[in-house]
Amino acid sequence: MKKIRGGLTYFHGVADARFVIRKVFRIVDERAKIRGLDPLEHQALIQIYGARDGDVRIGAVAERLDISSAFASKIVKALVTKELVALSDDAHDQRVTNVSATPAGIAMLTEIDADVRVHVGFFTRGLTREQKDAALSIFAFYVGLDAES
Repeated sequence: MKKIRGGLTYFHGVADARFVIRKVFRIVDERAKIRGLDPLEHQALIQIYGARDGDVRIGAVAERLDISSAFASKIVKALVTKELVALSDDAHDQRVTNVSATPAGIAMLTEIDADVRVHVGFFTRGLTREQKDAALSIFAFYVGLDAES
């Protein structure tokens, strides 16, 4: 699908991509809420468990969620209360506290993901090939894989 920036075909793709993103995020948020997690708590848990470097600092959670460190700290405290994450002192810097997912947190993520896959699969089966291609083209642009740039 050839897209000209600013042209109608391009905006068809943007519309399809945004439709898919919003629908999928709504599904994910609903599945998390059913299990007692606020959507940002769920996203924080994903960022904590999915961190490529293992344990993460609260500042890194804030950065990945694009929120303040104070708000990230509040979210992490709620996850600690729910026993989904654990805090530990940093081995190299005593001023730093690391956050890691607990086995219960990992199990929660796995359970939510399995449920999300069912619902997203149902949703995406209703998309046309053209909608999927248009959305993928815009996603590629959003992450810098745009062949035209």
